[in-house]
Amino acid sequence: MNTVTTVSNADFLATVAEKSDGAALRGDYSKADAHYVVSQDWAAYTEEEHALWRRLYQRQMALLPGRACDEFIDALQAMNAADGIPEFEKASQQLFAATGWTIVAVPGLIPELTFFEHLANRRFPVTVWLRTPEEFNYIVEPDVFHDFFGHVPMLFNPVFADFIQLYGKGGLKAMQLGGLDQLARLYWYTVEFGLINTPQGLRIYGAGILSSGGEVEYCLTPGTSSRHIHLEIERCLNTLYKIDSYQETYFVIDSFQELFDGTAPDFTPYYDKLKSVSPLSANTLLPHEVELLPAQ
Repeated sequence: MNTVTTVSNADFLATVAEKSDGAALRGDYSKADAHYVVSQDWAAYTEEEHALWRRLYQRQMALLPGRACDEFIDALQAMNAADGIPEFEKASQQLFAATGWTIVAVPGLIPELTFFEHLANRRFPVTVWLRTPEEFNYIVEPDVFHDFFGHVPMLFNPVFADFIQLYGKGGLKAMQLGGLDQLARLYWYTVEFGLINTPQGLRIYGAGILSSGGEVEYCLTPGTSSRHIHLEIERCLNTLYKIDSYQETYFVIDSFQELFDGTAPDFTPYYDKLKSVSPLSANTLLPHEVELLPAQ
């Protein structure tokens, strides 16, 4: 029996306020439906916001060649999103034709249950608001630039798109098994901050890096104090992460098929085992692990 219940807007916002010392989410949740979907209202974006998008886009495109994976670069260029904040409906049509995914507009962060339900049904939530010019280099909550620029291009890759749907289904199960903390680490270290090994060397596929001004270069710079190790699912599920600094560990995959295959099995044994194991710190390097980006 499914024991997960839907969280109301009021309950969700009250929980956020409790966890963040009374701080409120920035989005306008007053017009969200039961699935936290809103209208993008593309016509309401100002020319200043479109100009800021262009600045963000141009900065990232100056940094990403030779650092981002080819799958991301190729999809982003095909999307023609350089001139201003994209229209979700048009982008969804293009995305659906490629992998059967659509974009849904949301006011900002949404409850875990709703997020997983969207992913499980091949709907990717994208925040509608854009950061301010003062937040050009750093933003606390994900905005439309992070969500669209960082995440959507990778959904054009069929294997990665299937992995994200599988993750959504796994999230619904994890909510019933007490495994959310562990599963969140997998998302963080792959979807947000993942690296992939290619014939040309390590490349970025994680949205948190792809939409960042500084971590794009840092994560591929030899000789930093950060670790670059091959992804092992159980190890990743048991590794803490930092939200207020560059990552101290980057997990590397050899292919997106490897990522899909590693996520396909039932995670119940992992959750059961890790309940009695202390999580590893973010900068851990185990004896058998090899640094994949050694100092030159």
